[in-house]
Amino acid sequence: MNLQKIAFTNKEGQKLVGRLEFPADREPHNFALFAHCFTCTKNLSAVKNISKALTQNGFAVLRFDFTGLGESDGDFADTNFSGNVNDLIAASDFLKSNYQAPSLLIGHSLGGAAVIFAAAELSTVQAVATVGAPSNPKHVQHLFRSGLEEIKANGQAIINLSGRDFTIKKQFVDDLETKSLPETAKSLRKPLLVMHSPQDDTVGIKNAEEIYIAAHHPKSFVSLDGADHLLFNKRDSIYVGEVIAGWAQRYLQIEERIPKTLRTKHQVVASLDADDGFTTQLKVGKHYLLADEPESFGGNDYGPSPYELVSAGLSACTVMTIQMYAKRKGWEVTNVEVHTSYSKSHAQDCENCEDDGTKIDTFQREIRFSGNLDEKQIQRLLQIADKCPVHKTLHTETQVITTLLV
Repeated sequence: MNLQKIAFTNKEGQKLVGRLEFPADREPHNFALFAHCFTCTKNLSAVKNISKALTQNGFAVLRFDFTGLGESDGDFADTNFSGNVNDLIAASDFLKSNYQAPSLLIGHSLGGAAVIFAAAELSTVQAVATVGAPSNPKHVQHLFRSGLEEIKANGQAIINLSGRDFTIKKQFVDDLETKSLPETAKSLRKPLLVMHSPQDDTVGIKNAEEIYIAAHHPKSFVSLDGADHLLFNKRDSIYVGEVIAGWAQRYLQIEERIPKTLRTKHQVVASLDADDGFTTQLKVGKHYLLADEPESFGGNDYGPSPYELVSAGLSACTVMTIQMYAKRKGWEVTNVEVHTSYSKSHAQDCENCEDDGTKIDTFQREIRFSGNLDEKQIQRLLQIADKCPVHKTLHTETQVITTLLV
């Protein structure tokens, strides 16, 4: 199972609930811990997309709800920023005791500030990434607007954030005032990636500059041009996950580990969790990718559809077969392009074409050659295209034998 529901206790003995996601059919090379944004939960679409991008790159990712949010116990009104940091340390302890200590911390918005503070206390953490993080936790106070005066006068106030009411107490505000992120970032001395959108109107881009200046090298900055603070555009959150995965691998020990118990000896593994729609993790040989359906079919379009993958196999096999034949003949073929699409259409020699039952699976394949070829050579290569192994498989009777994997 790639997605596990887990629970652990924080410093106050309250149960925190999270999801631990693993890469498909392989041991993770590193564990990452994700801190969500202020008043958000582990199930924010951006959090899930970033996590999925990381698992596609071999990480296991734990995302959980801070105290008083989502499925976790506790009263949000009694929490503060220091409590969020302590929750992250508790999550790290859980991973260390039950799996492997996290080497990568990722934080979104106020969670970005929290991971910097937590990383300063966790020796196993080797790299930290922030997304849209404030350069000081107290900057979140601007979200309270007019309620800040009520909080200071009456000890608490009900604040509406993203359409939901939250009780904010004075102790929360006071705790923010005591935290200096630039000072902590300066003493962190761990690789830091700062990601921020110039169009972020919740946490301004100036915050990224202040964090970056405070931190020591190695440090990196990536501009998320056009993205909003919560990364509602899925392409933005997927991009964030892919960049973090690529960046972190420069600073982490990456080893392809053999699963303790091989789940299968087959060439291809597909894995789909119940809440992922059609977005399917694939292990293809030693390679990892996503399959999906287009948005028009109810998918997320995160990867090729199953029939696109079949078409891809035909295209790839065709160009390989043609080039192999051309090299053996000593013909000058500098490039072969094969364009393939799939549909159901009427057979060319169909006698009852008006009957939908006469439609057959059809692959339309177009081929372009680059090189010094005469017409006879071109016609011969077109014949060779029909001899590629995948083409032959599609034209022969096949069988699929299904058994239960335990």
